[in-house]
Amino acid sequence: MSFRPKYITFDCYGTLTRFRMGEITRDLYADRIPAERMEQFIADFSAYRFDEVLGDWKPYEVVLKNAVRRLCRKWKIQYLDHEAQKYYDAVPTWGPHDDVPAGLAKVAREIPLVILSNASDDQIQKNVAMLGAPFHRVYTAQQAQAYKPRLQAFEYMLDSLGCNPEDVLHVSSSLRYDLMSADDLGIVNKVFVNRGHGPGNAAYRYVEIADIGGLPGVVGL
Repeated sequence: MSFRPKYITFDCYGTLTRFRMGEITRDLYADRIPAERMEQFIADFSAYRFDEVLGDWKPYEVVLKNAVRRLCRKWKIQYLDHEAQKYYDAVPTWGPHDDVPAGLAKVAREIPLVILSNASDDQIQKNVAMLGAPFHRVYTAQQAQAYKPRLQAFEYMLDSLGCNPEDVLHVSSSLRYDLMSADDLGIVNKVFVNRGHGPGNAAYRYVEIADIGGLPGVVGL
């Protein structure tokens, strides 16, 4: 595949920015969750976060706190609001994966870059500033009034850009949040950044790369 899109659109957290929910969870709950069960605890938290974004839009702080509350209920431990708040407060402090700045800078010289993120408006700009490349547009679930994987989020991005699904190349490390929905919407050109966040599935017709260093080659740069 060598395709020169009008825009390269990205998921931010996990794909570009190091997603550190698991690290925070290990630190916060080490005194209550046995080490041998911690990975399942983290997986359950991930599942609840996903479930929380499937309905009508609500603030991301509420998404996180609801997910933590449901997690604690399942594991029969006390929910503490100040602990749940730590997740939300940490998000803007996260920097990029090491491979991101150089790879992005190379493609940004030739193709406008766009972010579609499940973050809130008051979080995302601090993360974007650390990515090391200029972005043409940054769209959030708050602006779209819908979280990925809902198609409404992607429709908002395409409508705002004034382009069609076939005009973009969408890049993500998550099939569930991004690439499945992108495929459903007719975004043919997709890149799966395999960061180990979940299994791939070739049925969704994407190019797989190990990190953002592989992206310039996908678009012939």
